[in-house]
Amino acid sequence: MKYAFPFAAVVALVLIALIGVQIPGMQYFFGVVIPYLAMALFLGGFCYRIFYWAKSPVPFKIPTTCGQGYSLPWIKQDKLEAPNNTSQVVARMFLEIFLFRSLWRNTKATVYDGPKLTYESSKWLWLFGILFHYSFLVVVIRHMRMFMEPVPFLVSFVEVGDSLLQIGAPTMYMTDVTLVLGLLFLFGRRLVNPHVRYISLANDYFPLFLLLGVATTGILMRFFLRTDVDINAIKELAVGLVTFQPTITAKISAIFYAHLFLVCALLAYFPFSKLMHMGGVFMSPTRNMANDSRMVRHINPWNPDIKPHSYAGYEDEFREDMIEQGIPVEKGLPPKPEAETKEEAE
Repeated sequence: MKYAFPFAAVVALVLIALIGVQIPGMQYFFGVVIPYLAMALFLGGFCYRIFYWAKSPVPFKIPTTCGQGYSLPWIKQDKLEAPNNTSQVVARMFLEIFLFRSLWRNTKATVYDGPKLTYESSKWLWLFGILFHYSFLVVVIRHMRMFMEPVPFLVSFVEVGDSLLQIGAPTMYMTDVTLVLGLLFLFGRRLVNPHVRYISLANDYFPLFLLLGVATTGILMRFFLRTDVDINAIKELAVGLVTFQPTITAKISAIFYAHLFLVCALLAYFPFSKLMHMGGVFMSPTRNMANDSRMVRHINPWNPDIKPHSYAGYEDEFREDMIEQGIPVEKGLPPKPEAETKEEAE
């Protein structure tokens, strides 16, 4: 069921868009209202999550360390595995964000007959993970040409480089293939690997199906339903959305609305899902903190402001009770006034 529900949800989103745009007047709703709402949810949710993480206190120094930390001068430090200053932390973060260093170092443990436990390198996850993420980045950059006029040089350069092989007509972009391959591997890994399949939930499969739906509808528009798609009308709508002067024409096909609706669903879902690791990696204390707990004192922000209570103050507060219970005190009770002594005698 954890496969069927996410898949059915994506199919339902496609059908809602395909059927909804057939209703007169609903093209404006799917082409203008939904994109604005999705972008507002994406920006608002993204900023809220980052702000919430940023203000969360970190009670302990908890950087991930997998190597020799800074110690005596004649002991070699592993500066990436146990960084002790800001520049080393930045270097480790850079490799993690742009090269997925932790996935490259990934190993798998396997028990063979004997029993014998072995640790083996597992680079497939790193390869297809980086393949998917960079393909998705290139696709996003390529699509910027739809929102800009004139098209910036960087966007044109990326587009030319992506179609460098010049396969087919229209030219096939390399990232169209690598994006789908990366998604299929990440999905297949959750099916084939019993350990990953056991811990996978519906919310792990839904973004995969959603991204596959976005990629599939985009490929359909470019290679199979090209005659039904008016690229000029789509660009007019895209530029209008950016300039807050959207224009809907009857030339826009239903498959484009399905593609756009899936993209909007992805944007709206993004801040509330595990996809937020894109922003969360910058806020992770296990990565962005230096391993300098013995050099710099880390103040726990959760510690309350405790006022010290000396023993002399404690005795002043409870001296009478302590004497009554026979507990020795450093100071006796002060002599009572003469009037109080006469009243007690009477």
